[in-house]
Amino acid sequence: MASHDHDHDNEKKSAGEKKPVLLLAEFDSTAKIFHAAEKVRDAGFTRWDVHTPFPIHGMDGAMGLPDSRLGWIVAAMALTGFCSALGMIYYMNVVDYPLIIGGKPPWSIPSVAPVAFELTILFSAFGAVFGMFGINRLPRHHHPIFFSQRFERATDDRFFVSIEVDDPKYDEKKTRKLLEDAHATHIEVIEEEVV
Repeated sequence: MASHDHDHDNEKKSAGEKKPVLLLAEFDSTAKIFHAAEKVRDAGFTRWDVHTPFPIHGMDGAMGLPDSRLGWIVAAMALTGFCSALGMIYYMNVVDYPLIIGGKPPWSIPSVAPVAFELTILFSAFGAVFGMFGINRLPRHHHPIFFSQRFERATDDRFFVSIEVDDPKYDEKKTRKLLEDAHATHIEVIEEEVV
């Protein structure tokens, strides 16, 4: 009975424990966040992100991000929509219900154009929306970064770099020093409860 109570106490302790998940650095200008992104990129980090209140021209280059795959997804979906329209109209007009009206041929390019255009646009839009959700791993209703009170200013006038503890290059002292050298105004470790 005593060992059972001891195990129960250990479970309670482990449920309340917190583990570090992110190192969050705050910057007060676009020039400083741009410089910090270059330093983090050059240090070889792979699991990190930049959070800004507005887009910063050239930030994807400073972060070392490759070109987005979204354009290829949209192009593939556009081609799928176009081919689907051609196939659908050919099947309906030539195979399923071949009806000659006013001497017009059952397969006529001008009659196909509006439907092909509409399906190309429709499939492209679906590809853009759902491709963006997939690439950005959305929807994500919660992220540990929201535990930081200071992060609320990311939509107002502050700039942040977050580096995940899971990053292979992460070492708290070295990473903190790197961000301090990049002129961070505030650095904090974000923790979340162990589940």
